[in-house]
Amino acid sequence: MLAAVVALALGALAAAYAVAVDDSSATPPVAVAPNGIHKIKHVIVIMQENRSFDSYFGTFPRADGIPRGVCVPDPRGGCVRPFHDHRDRNFGGPHARLNAMRDIDKGAMDGFVGSAVRGTLGCLDRNDPYCVRSGDGIDVMGYHDYREIPNYWTYAHDFVLQDHMFEPNASWSLPAHLLLVSEWSAKCAVKDVASSCKSAPNHPDEPPDFRGNHHHTTPSYAWTDLTYMLHKKDVSWRYYVTKGRQPDCDDDAAVTCDPPKQDAHTPGIWNPLPYFTTVQQDGQLGDVAPLRAFFEAARTGTLPSVAWIAPNDRVSEHPPSLVSAGQAYVTRLVNAVMRSPDWSSTAIFLAWDDWGGFFDHVDPPRVDGAGYGLRVPGIVISPYARRGYVDHQILSFDAYAKFIEDDFLGGQRLDPATDGRPDPRPDVRETLPILGNLADDFDFTQKPRKPLILRPYPRAA
Repeated sequence: MLAAVVALALGALAAAYAVAVDDSSATPPVAVAPNGIHKIKHVIVIMQENRSFDSYFGTFPRADGIPRGVCVPDPRGGCVRPFHDHRDRNFGGPHARLNAMRDIDKGAMDGFVGSAVRGTLGCLDRNDPYCVRSGDGIDVMGYHDYREIPNYWTYAHDFVLQDHMFEPNASWSLPAHLLLVSEWSAKCAVKDVASSCKSAPNHPDEPPDFRGNHHHTTPSYAWTDLTYMLHKKDVSWRYYVTKGRQPDCDDDAAVTCDPPKQDAHTPGIWNPLPYFTTVQQDGQLGDVAPLRAFFEAARTGTLPSVAWIAPNDRVSEHPPSLVSAGQAYVTRLVNAVMRSPDWSSTAIFLAWDDWGGFFDHVDPPRVDGAGYGLRVPGIVISPYARRGYVDHQILSFDAYAKFIEDDFLGGQRLDPATDGRPDPRPDVRETLPILGNLADDFDFTQKPRKPLILRPYPRAA
């Protein structure tokens, strides 16, 4: 009897998600008023870790989700079909650049189980992105839905879900976070000299002791980042860091490494801005701040114009961290903004920095030598966000920079020809023709919507 009641409740919940979700292939985007974007006074980018789109939203109504008949080869024999995974702790797969290439397999999208199985051999430390500490290899084919991540599904249902958001690089955390704040992942031969930098989509300079030792020199990220232009225009920004530890260690030969500590004063793979020459020279190291400062700014209505929020290991959703802990953390962040006097003029962009080895069926577009990488979930939460809209545009984290530049910088791009601080980056990613426009996810003609306060740990259906 109880099982039948639960089944009915889950069925009703699933049906609810299918109602009032725009079919964006049939519904044209709302016309965007030329100055409508300037109703957004605060942009907050929340970056979580290591989940593919299909692993979280592969069964979401009207999204480009898991096709029927998918079965990914298992090198031990047979193949593995996508399956509903109710477990709160996942292990994922290896997620360095080599693994991305293997998983994509020239567009076949069939290497995930093989990569995960291979990643368990001789690897004891899940902190190494080339390795998986535990699991049997089929974990990467599991997906979650409204039963495990109801808050994420509620945000997607009531606001905007982006089903073609690609990580900016086919690789791991550090390059993704560098691209997030600067549109480039590079390595510089001469300290503080932008002209000495060259593209490094997988192996940019890493923080000291990143491989478990202290022999690395301190990185110098000398190329131009977004904070340089924000500072020039007197636009406030903060990079909020959650105190704790960071997980990834990039060493394909490593067996173990101690996860480095992380806080606002400790640069690392999720906190790269203190190593940028511009941040140091502009005297803005203090704008890399602890997470408690975010909650205070939200409470007092003093949020900066632009903010990024980095998690710690425990709440990051980076396997094997609990999915529920990450969802609760993100819910608290969103609730804080919704309770803030700044809610009526804020846009929250929520994404996951890479695919974490989990299955996704969409072959990523190739835009340059770095990306795009695999699909990740993307959600827009704002009082001006379209209700129940599934955005099919091709997007990447470059779209965040583009939106910020359009809103606060008059459309100025991170372009070495025009930004006043030349560097040898190979392209201007915000202007790539393939990149969509986040403004299409908003209806600036509508009355600002009321907050939607959710329980951090929702009750089970």
